[in-house]
Amino acid sequence: MNLQDRIINNFSDSIQAQQEALSYLPEHIEYAALNIVSALLNDKKILTFGNGRSATSAQLFSLAMLNQFERDRPSLPAINLASDVATITAIANDYQYDDILSKQLRALGQSGDILMIYTDGNNSSNIAKAIALAHDKEITIIAVTGNEGGLISPLLRETDIEIRVNLNSSIRIQETHVLITHCLCDLIDHQIFG
Repeated sequence: MNLQDRIINNFSDSIQAQQEALSYLPEHIEYAALNIVSALLNDKKILTFGNGRSATSAQLFSLAMLNQFERDRPSLPAINLASDVATITAIANDYQYDDILSKQLRALGQSGDILMIYTDGNNSSNIAKAIALAHDKEITIIAVTGNEGGLISPLLRETDIEIRVNLNSSIRIQETHVLITHCLCDLIDHQIFG
């Protein structure tokens, strides 16, 4: 297979994965957007997090909220808990890696906020620990997940929202997470700013 054939296969696989996701995700994305807008209109904030490549999806969401998505508009309160390397490495060094999210969430999260988690593997113990803390603090969770939900899905409550991309390929899950993030940003802007 030549290089251009590989490129064509990558595009085709991505398009197919996103079309499959289109068949079951719109209702979940809409519900998540409605919850985010409700929190924002009630002067709450969105806290985002992801490990590894999923951290980039969390960053994409928070920067679109703080700056802009497709148009100039006022900033919306979102904090990416995966972006401060000094804080993350300090917590991991002084405590343990499992605490990098929950320690920040304990300090910054308040009742009514939303914790938006991105994960393609769904078996991260640091995320599992943070979910328990978020529930204790009455923080709603929006989990943008993949595969079969791993250990994260069973930890979610009925009041939480899971947007699960039912694929096995981490790369295709990540690509779909970016599209989900773009959809959420568009719906948020549309609802708040018309």
